[in-house]
Parts: sequence; structure tokens; C-alpha cells
Amino acid sequence: MDTVAELGVDTRVTLLLAGLIFLWALALGVWKYQQMATSENHLAHPYVDIAHRAALMYSFATLLLAAFVELSGWPTAVNMIAMLVVVFFFVGAIVSYTAHGFLKDTDNQFAHPVGGTHAFMFALIAGEIGGSAVLVAGFVNGQFF
Repeated sequence: MDTVAELGVDTRVTLLLAGLIFLWALALGVWKYQQMATSENHLAHPYVDIAHRAALMYSFATLLLAAFVELSGWPTAVNMIAMLVVVFFFVGAIVSYTAHGFLKDTDNQFAHPVGGTHAFMFALIAGEIGGSAVLVAGFVNGQFF
């Protein structure tokens, strides 16, 4: 008898986002390869490399979030909001790295930061750690209490 796991909508959305970020990472890998194959030093632009690696890591981090979401004791809305905050900042970071790689405008975005860079970083820190903490706490609540 085949059984299908009944996942919550919050988990399904998280898994979908993990898959989309993973596909994005694979596409960034093609871009990285193209730059490595055609550059004189056989290296991609630093931010193309960073975008590729970050997208790979964030895709698996989003998969980890899916486990916390599914096993959380919090309501679906709490899980969904916390997860979306974290993934929003994951995606924002990848977009920023991709833009720097496309523009080839810097090899260190903090050497000459544009307006709002540090504010975005503070928001990213709060959003990623805060949202993840909510999901880990929901996991602890749902699995241990």
C-alpha cells in the first residue's frame, strides 16, 4: 500500500523555495563555468563565484528550514512568516552577489559600500537569525514539549 506524506502548506512552500534556489544555484554554476573557461586566469569573477556558492548553501539551508517548519509546534502562519523572512534575505543576498558579478563593479562590496549596504546587513542579520530562531524554537516546542 502506497502512502503519501501529508505535508503542511508551510512545508510545501519551503521545499518549493529550496528547489527553486537550488535550480538557481545550478544556473549560476553554468555562468561560473563559462567565465572560468573563457578568462585568461581561468577564474570566474569573485562575485559570480560567491553567488554560486551562496545559492548552493542557501538552498540546503532552506531545506533544513523545511524540516523545522514541518516539525514545529507553532501555527502555520508563524512558521510561514518566519521562513519567508529568512528566505527573503537568502534571496536578497544572492541577488546582490549576482548583480556585482554581472556588473563586475567590485571584488569587495564593503570596500566602497553604496548607501543602505550596512542597513541591509543589519536587517539580514536580524531577519536570518531571528526567523531561524523562531523555527528552531517551534521545533523544540513541537518535539520536546
